[in-house]
Amino acid sequence: MNRLADTFPAPPEHSLLRTPAGPPACGQPWWNPQAGSALPVHRYIGDTPPPPEPEHRDWPSRTVERAPLWCPVDLRDGNQSLPEPMDLHRKRTMFDLLVRMGFKEIEVGYPSASAVEFDFVRDLITQRRVPDDVTISVFTPAKPELIDRTFEAIEGASRVMVNLCHATACRWRETVFGMTADEVERLALDSAAHIARRAAGLTGSRVRFEYTLETFNVTEPDFALRLALGVAGVWQASPGLPVTLNLPTTVEAASPNVFADQVEWFDRRLRAAGLRDAVILSVHPHNDRGTAVASAELALRAGADRVEGTLFGNGERCGNVCLATLGLNLLREGTDPQLDLSRLDEIRATVEYCNRLPVHPRHPYAGDLVHTAFSGTHQDAIAKGFAALARRAADTGREPGSLPWDVPYLPVDPRDIGRTYESVVRINSQSGKGGVAHVLEQLHGITVPVALRPELARLVQEAADRDGTELTADRVWEIFDAAYLRPARPLFTLRDHRLKTAPSEHGPEVRAVLDLERADGSLLQLEGAGDGPAAALVDALGRTGHRGELRAVTTQPVLRAGDSAYVAFAELAVAGRACHGAGLAPDPGTAALRAVLTAFGRSA
Repeated sequence: MNRLADTFPAPPEHSLLRTPAGPPACGQPWWNPQAGSALPVHRYIGDTPPPPEPEHRDWPSRTVERAPLWCPVDLRDGNQSLPEPMDLHRKRTMFDLLVRMGFKEIEVGYPSASAVEFDFVRDLITQRRVPDDVTISVFTPAKPELIDRTFEAIEGASRVMVNLCHATACRWRETVFGMTADEVERLALDSAAHIARRAAGLTGSRVRFEYTLETFNVTEPDFALRLALGVAGVWQASPGLPVTLNLPTTVEAASPNVFADQVEWFDRRLRAAGLRDAVILSVHPHNDRGTAVASAELALRAGADRVEGTLFGNGERCGNVCLATLGLNLLREGTDPQLDLSRLDEIRATVEYCNRLPVHPRHPYAGDLVHTAFSGTHQDAIAKGFAALARRAADTGREPGSLPWDVPYLPVDPRDIGRTYESVVRINSQSGKGGVAHVLEQLHGITVPVALRPELARLVQEAADRDGTELTADRVWEIFDAAYLRPARPLFTLRDHRLKTAPSEHGPEVRAVLDLERADGSLLQLEGAGDGPAAALVDALGRTGHRGELRAVTTQPVLRAGDSAYVAFAELAVAGRACHGAGLAPDPGTAALRAVLTAFGRSA
């Protein structure tokens, strides 16, 4: 069920919305009646300096064939965005989660920002909490005193990367720092040199370097390249000690294809400079336009080797790119994300505890509702997809979980990421016959005959309309039970029966002696014969004036409450009207008899 509150504040009594009534856009076709809005469109212009026109675009035709190097920034970038930043315990919990998931580079904080940040980095190092194959990364601005504080924090680390970051775009240079481009370049080179000197003074540490061109996506491309080449030169980038050059969409300002062009242009210039093997090209997409995942995926096609982001997209403003979504998108395409995403609910619960923020119920893959269908057409398609998968498994003699996944509306098998099928189809007034049948089959082991499904769906929808809420699987069972297994006023109740099979001119015949109880409590014994127990009962009832035609009866084994049992469904034609009933019993014959009695009772 949805974990969010069931009630929300009512909307304002008097709306302040201004319905668009302005002139249409120039060239707007006649079939589009939308009017111009009152939004101050004139205040907004595209602010992304486009890269020089590419010689040609290679990235649109490429695919991502292997996982990038992942670097989660939950403990720094994500932590800075929290109303209540993590304490030491929550930081340790998050770090341990990231290690268990398989991340090999983890940005652990901003040690010069606060005592908690500094103490956490020291705790990781002094308490030997960092596995030997994991590199921790620390963030520092381009200020000598903050760089020095950062190196104090990482003293004794065996594998560490120092991430130098400063803004590079014209708007930031002029408005925020009051610096010229040459002054910003000098700041970058001087800071890089200071970091190199401090790194040379560390003993027993393998130190690597990262340079983050903050606001890269709105920086003049030639200037960004000049800065990157200069810093890489100071750090003597080489294939044996590559420098990570990190390109953020600090405030997402353009569509993902623009960012892909920028990354591809940058990648080609690094190759032209003979530095491509000496550089790990990284991206750090933000989500201000809601396209961080697309930006990251296209950047990987364009040449990026590494992605920085957070679990479930936490971060300043609209957040960072979600690494869980990116990883599972790779899985969906048949590429190993090289992360353990098989227990997504555990990961989500841990992240929510550390961040003290909920993951949205519609968040890709991880949200409470993303594997849920309420719509009848969606439910029907999902149910048929599961049935087709079961048939393929039976035909091939393999387990369903080993077969290629191909169920409509479900990009991945929920069980592959640690979720269950219970939430795949949920029932409300929008649900259809396929969804109702799916719930009974998946959660109660009962396959409802196709002929019965429309009537059962109508009963469920009526209940949903009356209740005004989503119906649980137990509530659906209650409706089915009350209508078809134990109706309120049964015509007859089966107390006992004796069956005997004997030959006849038409083949084997079942002869039945039936002890029944009327609705008023009186007892009745009947005898009848037919080609099965259900037909024998119909024959016996016909002799008392309760005539009907047995159109169909089916039985199937079902496991309920740990006991093996059978369920039977009967369809009768009584006075030209179809009537359905169902019965549960330890054996198929008794189940069929109960189903016929229920069907007769529902015809009254």
